[in-house]
Amino acid sequence: MPSRPPERRPTVYPRGCPRTGARPQVVSLRTVLSLLFTLGLVTLASGCRRPTGSAGEDAGLPSPQGAPKVPQETMTVKGSDTLVILVQRWAERFMKAHPEAKIQVTGGGSGTGIAALINGTTDIAMSSRPIKDAEKQKLRQREPHGPVELPVARDGITFYVHESNPLDTLSIAQLKGIYLGDITNWKDVGGKDAPIVVYSRENSSGTYVFVKDEVLGGEDFTVRAQTLPGTAAVVHAVAQEKNGIGYGGAAYAKGVKELKVKKEPQGEAVAPTAENIQSGTYPLSRGLYFYLPQEASGVEKSFIDYALSPEGQQIATQTGYFPVK
Repeated sequence: MPSRPPERRPTVYPRGCPRTGARPQVVSLRTVLSLLFTLGLVTLASGCRRPTGSAGEDAGLPSPQGAPKVPQETMTVKGSDTLVILVQRWAERFMKAHPEAKIQVTGGGSGTGIAALINGTTDIAMSSRPIKDAEKQKLRQREPHGPVELPVARDGITFYVHESNPLDTLSIAQLKGIYLGDITNWKDVGGKDAPIVVYSRENSSGTYVFVKDEVLGGEDFTVRAQTLPGTAAVVHAVAQEKNGIGYGGAAYAKGVKELKVKKEPQGEAVAPTAENIQSGTYPLSRGLYFYLPQEASGVEKSFIDYALSPEGQQIATQTGYFPVK
């Protein structure tokens, strides 16, 4: 008796599936578990993402000293070595009141800061000189309405000598002669018989540009001048060299003697005191500036408002600078 072929059972489709006649695909348990695990990770990641700024988990907590929160943001300030000390103090106090803000302050010179502003690698440029027309034009290729200039403090360019140097006064004409290389011995300006050791700043420095314009009348410095990378380095060199002379911001004059300056050879000798610098009586007074590519907003505006506030200007005075007003 011939054997019967095995009975074929009809395909059973789940309810709601179309009956197309095609055999259903079998999905392994491993595939199902893998898919569920992946979906779970995606859900977890999206559920744990924390917003930045005031919408974060601690958005309801008050800022220190009751100060309003500023957006969470990192801001860079770069440029004038003269301004570095002051701006670092401002940044420290501001970040203490606003922990959500991060401010990076670096020097390098006014020219370096303005160049960084032009190429978009800093938010604020610090400068101890006004921005040049050529620099404005370069910036406007990227920011048509820039730059924004903000005076933030005042300063005086001080000429330093060693504490043992008997001189206490030089005229601008004598300073010019020394830095052009026409005067090379202290006896030629009423001092002892000793060679003058000249210290200067690098040409990217706004202080260098100021001295070149206001003291040297635009002429070049003597090749004998030893170029140093910052005002602190100049002060240190003069403090170590009995026959040295250097220049920089009044805020740095520690361990050296500051010279009085005569605008005219027969004029009055004026000391770089706070009163004389702020009033403009001291002949080498100057403004110190922030430059921005456009009007400030967010953390930049909050920081600038703080720098120009009574507290910020008091910090300027305490640090050896002078209020902008």
